[in-house]
Amino acid sequence: MTQTPTAHTPAQGQARAQFTVPAAHPMVTVLGSGDSLLRVIEKAFPAVDIHVRGNEISAVGDAPEVALVQRLFDEMMLVLRTGQPMTEDAVERSIAMLRASENGEGPEETPAEVLTQNILSSRGRTIRPKTLNQKRYVDAIDKHTVVFGIGPAGTGKTYLAMAKAVQALQSKQVNRIILTRPAVEAGERLGFLPGTLYEKIDPYLRPLYDALHDMLDPDSIPRLMAAGTIEVAPLAYMRGRTLNDAFIILDEAQNTSPEQMKMFLTRLGFDSKIVITGDVTQVDLPNGTKSGLRQVQEILEGLDDVHFSRLSSQDVVRHKLVGRIVDAYEKYDTTHGTENGTHKGGRGKAGHKGK
Repeated sequence: MTQTPTAHTPAQGQARAQFTVPAAHPMVTVLGSGDSLLRVIEKAFPAVDIHVRGNEISAVGDAPEVALVQRLFDEMMLVLRTGQPMTEDAVERSIAMLRASENGEGPEETPAEVLTQNILSSRGRTIRPKTLNQKRYVDAIDKHTVVFGIGPAGTGKTYLAMAKAVQALQSKQVNRIILTRPAVEAGERLGFLPGTLYEKIDPYLRPLYDALHDMLDPDSIPRLMAAGTIEVAPLAYMRGRTLNDAFIILDEAQNTSPEQMKMFLTRLGFDSKIVITGDVTQVDLPNGTKSGLRQVQEILEGLDDVHFSRLSSQDVVRHKLVGRIVDAYEKYDTTHGTENGTHKGGRGKAGHKGK
């Protein structure tokens, strides 16, 4: 950050923009603790000199870049007015969206629209999408009966779907939530695991329980499960049922066979919604078994009221390194002749199972 006692004058061919931060917003909310947000902006716009004096911020440099900086601060102020803090990650994602828009590749949605869409407020915090693709995924769940969320670990596809399910239950759009996933893992089968049936399937379903505890009062979950309002069960338990008035989530769908996928989809009853999530690069099925999630894209793409939301490493909301790891694996698969994440003649990669 450059503190200057006088107005910064643009050189010939340069543009200048100036904006005033309202007194209601301390400068630290705009510049970040220790100017951390300002450093992110300066790094992203090396051709622009940004100067701060009191609550006045000026930018001088190439006209298109100065215009983007102006738009960025405008978007940041819109977010801050909602009471939501700006983070380094949110600033970086906002800049990426604005640059895409400038290049004609961008969305109709603005960064502020993406970053301020609340899904669920629970236990003192708010769950909301953090990327454009996440927002479009959440919007698709509102608009369509069957939605597929396909993407790598860390893109929030299961977590956001569960937040929408809890929201639908609380607003009485549905009477119950059903969470399911196939009980298949690389190198393990239920028969070889110790304990009762419940103890055997619990490790497979634990991530779903963990997400529920983030979104609901933990004391209420046993009561809701006892009443059948929330059901967490292996996919095999869905066979032979018609699921009416329910929000149904199938997680880890890459580990379904084509037959299981068809069985699950045909459980759909009246006034229900289905969200299916999975990562086609982490298939744990035995050799020769085709993934139902891979096949269903060929069968249902374009079908009315069915939507495929595809997320990428750009939508990873864990540590930044996770996105780079995802990209590195994709590059490896491409250069080593792998197909759809499964090595020819081998089994699918087993990987991190979180969403």
